[in-house]
Amino acid sequence: MRNLSVGILLGVLLAHGASLVAYQAGRIRLPPGFHIDVYADNVPNARSMVLGEAGTLFVGTRTAGRVYALRDENHDGVAGRRYILAEGLDMPNGVAFRNKALYVAESGAVLRFDDIEAHLDDPPKPVVVRPLPAYRHHGWRYIAFSPGDRLYVSLGAPCNVCDRPGFGRILRMKPDGTDLETVALGVRNSVGFDWCPETGQLWFTDNGRDWLGDDLPPDELNRVGRQGAHFGFPFCHGGAVQDPIFRDRTCRDFTPPALKLPAHVAPLGIRFYTGQQFPERYLGQAFVAEHGSWNRSAPVGYQVVAVHIEDGRVTGVEPFATGWLRDDGEVIGRPVDLLVMPDGALLVSDDRAGVIYRITYRRARNGGS
Repeated sequence: MRNLSVGILLGVLLAHGASLVAYQAGRIRLPPGFHIDVYADNVPNARSMVLGEAGTLFVGTRTAGRVYALRDENHDGVAGRRYILAEGLDMPNGVAFRNKALYVAESGAVLRFDDIEAHLDDPPKPVVVRPLPAYRHHGWRYIAFSPGDRLYVSLGAPCNVCDRPGFGRILRMKPDGTDLETVALGVRNSVGFDWCPETGQLWFTDNGRDWLGDDLPPDELNRVGRQGAHFGFPFCHGGAVQDPIFRDRTCRDFTPPALKLPAHVAPLGIRFYTGQQFPERYLGQAFVAEHGSWNRSAPVGYQVVAVHIEDGRVTGVEPFATGWLRDDGEVIGRPVDLLVMPDGALLVSDDRAGVIYRITYRRARNGGS
């Protein structure tokens, strides 16, 4: 009866012009006072996001091989214009923006599209900023510019678990691709990082290895306290789990995670909330997108969590946006990346549904939440 009622409701919604993605957005659960809407649909495999100087949202992909540009030209919270800037690229997951140029990281190179917001209809040919090693396993990159104007790039391990020199790390370079440095070692697969607005330190997510069971090892949220810190892969996972294959170094040799997340939740995007729209308890705190498990007997993840941090230490974690994983095990979406907009709204990309969601907060008129 319940499934029949849901089907009837969905039919009524669609008959009145409501889209399926809007119906799906209505199934996402948020704390009181928060609301979720569809910022853009028909963005297949939407993953990493960055905002241009003129308000264009750029979106990378992985399997689609495309880079999109989205425009909310009437400022109604919905992107009414969509452009395909490039296609046929090799896993162009990473996007960053600087001085009117869009930087795109595909597996084998960091590319740059100059003066891009003036040429959305006729994008220029990209300039190769720096070649990178191209490979399939964890070969999709995350990139972002630091407050110090360096371009940071993740270089995932080309395996489930292996010790390959030069891989499993986070790098940084000047905007022109020169002066390459290693920031962090022992990083299996980071697909999200951001800088704490209070301390300026880099925080990054890392996906733990597979095939140690449903509950091992923990996924990680890490803080880089010093350049060149080693976070354990492939020898130690989650700060305490010795790898059964690589046993010649112990967990005491490495930097432990700032936060251990449940195994297989697949944390990807992290974003410190720098807006002013949300309640005070979220200001300056971090949000993390859990993409969700793919090889666990009971699925976990598929949510956005709020991570509370004081003086560089995690003090608490709470579910923030849930419902992409239904109580009956149905998966209706997989959150990937997060972005704080100038008005304080929080965008969430979903590569399964091909949607960008927009989360806002409206204080109740009586002053409550």
